Amino acid sequence: MTRELDKTFDPAAIEAKWYSHWEQTGAFRPERPDAEAFTIVNPPPNVTGSLHIGHALDNTLQDIVIRYERLRGKDALWVVGTDHAGIATQMVVERQLEERQDKRTNYSRDDFVAKVWEWKEESGGTITRQLRRLGCSMDWSREQFTMDEHFTKAVLKVFVDLYNDGLIYRDKRLVNWDPKLKTAISDLEVETRDVNGHMWHFKYPLEGGQTYTYVERDEDGNVVLEEERDYISIATTRPETMLGDGAVAVHPDDARYAPIVGKLCEIPVGPKEHRRLIPIITDEYPDPDFGSGAVKITGAHDENDFGVAQRNGIPMYRLMDEVAAMRSDGAPYAEAARRAIEIARGDTLDAAEVDALNLVPDEYRGLDRYEARKKVVADIDAEGLMIMVEDKKIAQPFGDRGGVVIEPMLMDQWYVAAKELAKRPIAAVKSGEIEIVPATWEKTFFNWMENIQPWCVSRQLWWGHRIPAWYDADGKVYVAMTEEEAQAQAGDGVALTRDEDVLDTWFSSALWPFATLGWPDNTDLVQKHYPNSLLISGFDILFFWDARMMMAGYYNMDERPWEKLYLHGLVRAADGSKMSKSKGNVVDPLGLIDQYGADALRFFMAAMESQGRDIKMDEKRVEGYRNFATKLWNAARFCQSNGVGLSKHIAAPDARMAANQWIIGELAQTAETLEKAMAELRFDAAANTIYHFVWDRFCDWYLELIKPVLQGDPDTDAAKETRAVAGWALDQILVMLHPFMPFVTEELWNSRGHPHDLIVGEWVNPQASVNKAATDAIDWVIDLTTATRSARNELGISPSEKLAAFIEAPSGLAASVIERSSAAIERLARLSPITVGEAPAGAAMQVAAGSDTFIVPLEGVIDVGAERARLEKALVASQKEAKSLEGRLSNANFVERAKPEAVEKARADHAHHVAEVERLKAALERLG
Repeated sequence: MTRELDKTFDPAAIEAKWYSHWEQTGAFRPERPDAEAFTIVNPPPNVTGSLHIGHALDNTLQDIVIRYERLRGKDALWVVGTDHAGIATQMVVERQLEERQDKRTNYSRDDFVAKVWEWKEESGGTITRQLRRLGCSMDWSREQFTMDEHFTKAVLKVFVDLYNDGLIYRDKRLVNWDPKLKTAISDLEVETRDVNGHMWHFKYPLEGGQTYTYVERDEDGNVVLEEERDYISIATTRPETMLGDGAVAVHPDDARYAPIVGKLCEIPVGPKEHRRLIPIITDEYPDPDFGSGAVKITGAHDENDFGVAQRNGIPMYRLMDEVAAMRSDGAPYAEAARRAIEIARGDTLDAAEVDALNLVPDEYRGLDRYEARKKVVADIDAEGLMIMVEDKKIAQPFGDRGGVVIEPMLMDQWYVAAKELAKRPIAAVKSGEIEIVPATWEKTFFNWMENIQPWCVSRQLWWGHRIPAWYDADGKVYVAMTEEEAQAQAGDGVALTRDEDVLDTWFSSALWPFATLGWPDNTDLVQKHYPNSLLISGFDILFFWDARMMMAGYYNMDERPWEKLYLHGLVRAADGSKMSKSKGNVVDPLGLIDQYGADALRFFMAAMESQGRDIKMDEKRVEGYRNFATKLWNAARFCQSNGVGLSKHIAAPDARMAANQWIIGELAQTAETLEKAMAELRFDAAANTIYHFVWDRFCDWYLELIKPVLQGDPDTDAAKETRAVAGWALDQILVMLHPFMPFVTEELWNSRGHPHDLIVGEWVNPQASVNKAATDAIDWVIDLTTATRSARNELGISPSEKLAAFIEAPSGLAASVIERSSAAIERLARLSPITVGEAPAGAAMQVAAGSDTFIVPLEGVIDVGAERARLEKALVASQKEAKSLEGRLSNANFVERAKPEAVEKARADHAHHVAEVERLKAALERLG
């Protein structure tokens, strides 16, 4: 049943109505058991999250694809859910406790976890409500959560399987330790920032006052410095770590230090009577041309040093505790230092004994690392062993959650043998079994995957999937799905203690493509919807998530997780900078939806999403797409008021009139172009294709061309045909536009009386070919009208004023159109009469359509002399301004030193005036 449309398009009035209707009627997952499967899994947002502009882009693209495939009749499943977000969620709940002067450690582990679940039930649904506002047609009936019982079962099974296959193991390695969160974090969760720092240069005295001849030479081998030294010079940006040095390394080809390789030197800090001695060794790592060429090796607190220490059997002494304060445990320093000297002289200790040694001098114990740094520097300087200190920029690692400087720390953690698991994904991308779009990301993918390091998957948190490992009194580990199974492995009567750590959040989310379908049970969903069809993801989580899903998919399912991986860019501020709260340039997508509607924001995202490029936020364009929706709304109202009803068939109606044949052909071409763009995941091309068809071809031209027919006698064959074609074209527009603008299209579709909702409709299939004669004729009229309107505008002639036109030798097409469609030319181009013959002498303008040129006399229409003078004056002014701006922009000082917005404005103004010069020249040429 048809329903009269409101005069004004109001997005807010229709969005909530239609979304709740779709969800309540199960429209997001209609029953199609026999249809071809199409599956997308949504990158699960953190349960703590709120919708940001990146979410808006990512989910808009996914919804466009899933709605498109649903319209094409597929069993389209869009899996939705949230991630338990171990660190982020625990932080939120701990912050709430702190606000009540409470803290996590006042509770047992189980009681605290129960509080997190309470928070999740009360406050964890924010982002899912916001995704609904965007129009995301997800299968909410099966909403997933990574801590759900079935998902936890999957996570534990994967851990146990990997362990049994030797692909998960416990090891003492260097980790990124976040002293604020008191947990290890992955390399991908570390942000490196350049900060102001210092490089200190110190003397490490040789044992017993020994000396050697230190010689420096230039590139030609000439001696430039020769002196006797009783020390070796090292430089460091973290003097507090000197306390844990295990050696000093030099390059094996560095002749300066050859006389002292194998000797011992003294760490110049701590009580004089207990100064530690460490060996001077050779290794390929030190760069002879950087600093002094000598490097202190602190294997427990530096990634590069860790590698050197491993290669050379150098002990690695841990200096700090979980809050990055200097250790205060263990034996007194004098005893620990004596033991360390014995090790330096060749005694051996196992790794556990080395780790237990606390080599922090008593007076530094318990100090914050930066307080310890100040004291170490001051004490060395007081002894005269500081050579110099230089200011320099330091690349400092920060935790992306805790926001504090990360401390590399040697610890026992659980690791996944990622290098082994990476082999099949690498081969799959190389063979094309998995396609990455755009392909330019393949190089980045291979570079990371081929150099992948062991993945540290244990986190020192309470919220998350607790590691299924139990230890007996001797530290032997038993890995099993349940404590009962672990006890069975250990034997009756053996006391077991469960591992305190939880798994990295990304470990569980790596299982998302199949665990969300019910795995490890072999459900119908697993059988039909795995592998998934497509993954759409921001490039920034290619390694966090995408690559790990590939590894998990091949290991657990023996199949790729999806056929194709589409990586989109970031949404940046209007000036191209990265959005950040500190810059105050963050855009709230919900605010844009409130102002312009979800359809407008969605269309903006699609139209701007160009493969391999970031998106610059442009609110004016969002507003423009709201105007686009309004234009479509008004076009539908025009059709409704002129008796244009709904179409009965997907195939195009029969048509004899040129305008109707033309719009059918245009629509068929649009559908073909749109489908090609969607197949290639060129969202910008798809959006712009439907935009230009709706705005330019249908609204601006077709409705204008058929207006006289619709407003004439309704009972003529021409009127009936036109109403049928117009109704069909409008319905096909709504279908093609629906994936991009679901709300306005559904409202218009239902207002036309269709018996079913558009969301579960059928994709277009015009079954029509282009009528070339009709297309050429209509395109010729459009060209003539466009050229005439442009010429009028340039010369200031009223759009409504009729102008006579002359053409001496019209082409066959022109002659035919003039003869059959002079009324349309008069109405659209306001040219009448049109005379085939020579134009009278005098001032005139020329307008072209195709290969035909019309002469339009201007005598009596405008004051030609005055108009010429006006145009010449404006031309001189624009030429002068363009030249001035060109000079400013070619000045390097201006471009480099002026504010970016000033440079951008100058460029825009220059482009405007260059275009204005061309326009004014064209106008003068028209005057002859």
